[in-house]
Amino acid sequence: METFSKKEKEKARQKKRKDKEEKREERKSTAQKGQRLDEMLAYVDENGNITSTPPDPRKKRTIDQEDVQIGVSKQEAMAPQDTVRQGIVSFFNASKGYGFIRDLQTQESIFVHMNGLIDAVGESDKVTFEVTRTPKGLNAVEVKKAV
Repeated sequence: METFSKKEKEKARQKKRKDKEEKREERKSTAQKGQRLDEMLAYVDENGNITSTPPDPRKKRTIDQEDVQIGVSKQEAMAPQDTVRQGIVSFFNASKGYGFIRDLQTQESIFVHMNGLIDAVGESDKVTFEVTRTPKGLNAVEVKKAV
């Protein structure tokens, strides 16, 4: 004995099968068979658009291999900068071994660790230092008291 839901599921399955068969027959009847090769080809014009007509050879442009840039563009060599900077120690905790130096030119605050010190420094000391870039930001190294 079949229940109502079983009958409904079977009806739905049959309807789905019938719809699928009708779609297959429709595709078969509208399919274009025997296209020529030149009808199936697609061309790219001088602007990079896909067209059905071949490009005009008179509009062909030649490109030098050196002009092609893949990835990061070539950077010109930067002028050598004075790597030694001057600043004032704005904060230094000797027990924890770190502090900050205020750069006199840019007025930015640069982290300094005791491993980067050559001379012992304290707050408000004038210093000369070099800067390295770390994942967390700028770091002062080779820190010496200014004379």
